[in-house]
Amino acid sequence: MGASGCSEVWSVWRGSEKGEGEDYLYEEHDTMNDTKKKAWQSEGVKTSGTPTLEELTQTPGFPSEEFLYAGPVAFIECVEKIPCNPCETACPRGAITIGDNITELPMLDAGKCTGCGLCLPSCPGLAIYVKDYTFEQDRASIIFPFEYLPLPKKGDIVEMVDRFGETLCEGEILMVNTSSRNDQTSLIKAAFDKRHFIGVVSMKRLVT
Repeated sequence: MGASGCSEVWSVWRGSEKGEGEDYLYEEHDTMNDTKKKAWQSEGVKTSGTPTLEELTQTPGFPSEEFLYAGPVAFIECVEKIPCNPCETACPRGAITIGDNITELPMLDAGKCTGCGLCLPSCPGLAIYVKDYTFEQDRASIIFPFEYLPLPKKGDIVEMVDRFGETLCEGEILMVNTSSRNDQTSLIKAAFDKRHFIGVVSMKRLVT
């Protein structure tokens, strides 16, 4: 899918594709305006329940459109200031910065991020995942933390969901990483229809 395809995917999420009264409006945010900067610098982004895509684009941990389509990159869905900084220390490239005040929101330098995924199991809130729009011609990939049982198996076809838990499309499990280094957090890699690139964040829990 070329540049025109990327634009089509992007425009879908500027409308109201799904959700009851929930606008999936992704604002242009290559340069964060002063109002947004003041919001997250002073208090974080206040939300009730699940943060919307619009709210997430106001945070410094969400990559800009420029880097979304360039290759694997981390997404940090951290919207409220709490004392936490394991993601910063886990990144070997210095792509995540919190600073001396560990209640600051993590700032992602997407230009330094390689999508290695080392930050994923370090986050106690399971708020980080890695997506790659360039994975295949018609499919994108995602690596996400997963702590439910049973775990899927490589080759399984599962339901991929958005941050509200709503099914968007099917996905194929490519990898299940249960390394002890992940501190009992499994990392799942799945491929899915790249038309749902912006919305997919995880998979639906399997029923035993």
